Amino acid sequence: MHLKEKENSNLSHYRRLLNGIKDFKEYEFIPRQQFFEELGNKQNPHTLFIGCSDSRVVPNLITQTFPGELFVVRNIANLIPFYKKHSDTHLSTTAAIEYAVNQMEVSNIIVCGHSNCGGCAALYQDKELKDLPHTKKWMELALPVKKIVEEKIANNKITIEQRSVITEQLNIVEQMSHLMKYSYIKKRVKEGRLNVIGWYYNIEKGEIYNYDKKLKRFIRLD
Repeated sequence: MHLKEKENSNLSHYRRLLNGIKDFKEYEFIPRQQFFEELGNKQNPHTLFIGCSDSRVVPNLITQTFPGELFVVRNIANLIPFYKKHSDTHLSTTAAIEYAVNQMEVSNIIVCGHSNCGGCAALYQDKELKDLPHTKKWMELALPVKKIVEEKIANNKITIEQRSVITEQLNIVEQMSHLMKYSYIKKRVKEGRLNVIGWYYNIEKGEIYNYDKKLKRFIRLD
């Protein structure tokens, strides 16, 4: 694409955003003005949704929820930092989790991974990550998953063709286990005040699979 064509394309995308703002005001905000005015005074989300930054994963769309219901955290590969009482790294995600649970007192935490996840694929692409140092550092949180998957392949328990899906799903389970290392989360789960849930979203089929902790596998939600 030539520079001029690129500039025109960028301008077209920006105009689409501006048109979207106008349509939101006319077709969404004005018909529901009272709802938004009430929402403007407070929020009371029932669920912390931890998902991937992938542009194809839209939490409110796939759950059909309204503004104010989900407290959303999104990052590459829906990763959750290891719990540390005092930490100076990964503060954005850990702070959002802390605020949602301790301040907003959400009832559910959903860790949602998805099909064709570029973040999970990056675990096996060292050359591609050489110019993305921050991404490479961030993906270290998923290295335990990579190790498990590579061992399964080495022991012929799964094929290389199954690697992507297995990685994406195991990553969800691994991040759920990270959450349970947060003392205040573990306490609330034990008391029955908080649910930790794992979802796998198949983009091309529009299906959600829930992780069954007893069966230790993902089951499609109907």
